[in-house]
Amino acid sequence: MRLLLIHSDQVSYEVTKDIKGFAEEIDDSMRSAVMDECVMAFCSVEHYDEADPEWTTTQTTEEISKVAKQVNTNNIMLYPYAHLSHDLTKKPKFAIDLLKDVESRLLGEGFEVKRSPFGWYKAFKVSCKGHPLSELSREIRPELDEDGKVKEDIETSDALKAEETQRSMWFVLDPDGGMYEISNIKGKIDGYDFTDEPGLEKFALYEISKSRAATQEPPHVGYMQKLELADYEPGSDPGNLRFYPKGRLMKSLLETYVTREVVRYGGMEIESPIMYDFEHPSLKSYMHRFPARQYTIDTPDKRVFLRFAACFGQFLMAHDATISYKQMPVRLYELTRYSFRVEQRGELTGLRRLRAFTMPDCHALCAGMDQAKEEMMVRFDLSRKLLRETGFDVPGGLEFAIRVTREFFENNREYVQNMVKDYGRPALVEMWNEQFFYFVLKYEWNFVDALGKASALNTDQIDVENGKRYGITYIDADGEKQHPYVLHLSPSGAIERKIYALLEKAYLDGQKGQTPSLPYWLAPTQVRLVPVNDEMVPLCEEMVSKLPGARVDIDDTDSTIGKKVRNAAKEWIPYIIVIGEKEKESGELGVRVRGQKEPHNTNLEEFGRMLVEKQGDMPWRPLAVPMMVSKRIIFRG
Repeated sequence: MRLLLIHSDQVSYEVTKDIKGFAEEIDDSMRSAVMDECVMAFCSVEHYDEADPEWTTTQTTEEISKVAKQVNTNNIMLYPYAHLSHDLTKKPKFAIDLLKDVESRLLGEGFEVKRSPFGWYKAFKVSCKGHPLSELSREIRPELDEDGKVKEDIETSDALKAEETQRSMWFVLDPDGGMYEISNIKGKIDGYDFTDEPGLEKFALYEISKSRAATQEPPHVGYMQKLELADYEPGSDPGNLRFYPKGRLMKSLLETYVTREVVRYGGMEIESPIMYDFEHPSLKSYMHRFPARQYTIDTPDKRVFLRFAACFGQFLMAHDATISYKQMPVRLYELTRYSFRVEQRGELTGLRRLRAFTMPDCHALCAGMDQAKEEMMVRFDLSRKLLRETGFDVPGGLEFAIRVTREFFENNREYVQNMVKDYGRPALVEMWNEQFFYFVLKYEWNFVDALGKASALNTDQIDVENGKRYGITYIDADGEKQHPYVLHLSPSGAIERKIYALLEKAYLDGQKGQTPSLPYWLAPTQVRLVPVNDEMVPLCEEMVSKLPGARVDIDDTDSTIGKKVRNAAKEWIPYIIVIGEKEKESGELGVRVRGQKEPHNTNLEEFGRMLVEKQGDMPWRPLAVPMMVSKRIIFRG
């Protein structure tokens, strides 16, 4: 089933002609209709829906119902619309019965529903409201096995089900301690003056509406393809991408940097399996407290699931360890390549949300709540350092979210307020009356992209369940066994998501009139030498040897100088230097600096020192592709 959902001031239709062999029988009441203030649900029934019509009906009803509630309307117009899909069912009666079932269920939920007839040409009018939630598309398709039957290898946790149905209270908490309850009123956030916080307003609308699916391709997808960083892999499951050499280089640098900083903080790096016993009591219990859909696999010995985080390996390892309160907090770390989550198809967009991703996961075992809160703030500073040094403005460029149980907040209000004060900008607070998950407090710093979609770039959580669930113990000062509180930190978020955010940030910079670019230390090529003729190539090679701490390449192709410079600019190369007789004789270099109109005049020795300073303490790798541009293949034409 494919849906196009339009929040409308008014819709109307009138049948004009039946389609022979497809038209359902109708009476006069269905020949025309008008509906005000409604969701117009354009529907295409596909042949995939035949595999499990009950599942499709349930999912379709839930999706339409959810959107109607989000935009605060009780009116729904169901409108069969074949043009949304190329894989339509060839069984008219099946399509009619399925749409009737959807109509019946929506009516049963108390909605006012009108359904236009299937198999008829119709004249129609629709007036779209034009707010951020007024145009949404959805794809509802079951995963099928080789026999065309619905797969049973995707496990949905109880926590995820709770997340989809729970009632949240939403607030804005400012650095001075002011707290304001907010709500979504017809696509606009009410209850707080966002004049000075437009980014927070977009973030709040995204979070409260819980609309995760992307209705159009985000800008970073074009960038990742044109820069030959990453691309979709048609030979794999959706959400599993291919990384070209330049993209793999960027990933490697980010992985190295994050791991280095976590180890400096005290994280002990471990390695653990990627699959675990589905029936292991502790694992299965925890899985149902984690809001994620899991891949499951039948091995020759047992049914297993692919890990969706590094928790399992670290918790099982901690269970077998002997720990004293004097050694706490105990910090364990793993960079998972990969973690797996069966994200929904409509949410899989480029690098933003994947089914297989690289996640830095650092857990701290803490002796009591006071130590857990103190340790969380140490990691708070670590996250800020990591995100700033990888190219983000903290706090100005990210949006702060806190998710908390009412009980924890009321008992620790000053702590939460001080966290917001430390951050320096207002935070969005989601509060629950009950504890749905394993944590009582969670914070995130979120990047809001060009389409208004938000993605967490880091998170830490106070886990009050898993110490006991996994039988992890430490010996306290009285010689008694106690269960620790566990902190769950990803100081940077998924590595792929960081690349997504950097590319989206570059696009947003471009919209402001700035030149899109990457941080110098992450640029696949940092310096491009452009010889004016073949005779200058040996000199360029000599120059490369004198810049050992930079990724320098040489454009030795037959293109004109102008085209070589333009090509380098299209690759977002930070520094471009044309090398000819003038430069050879004088030793003076006119360096074109990305984002600057006038060249920077210097010599090779000074330029080398400048690059060393620019690189700073960040990790470095050599070029991922041949130094000579003429030797490179084109990965994406």
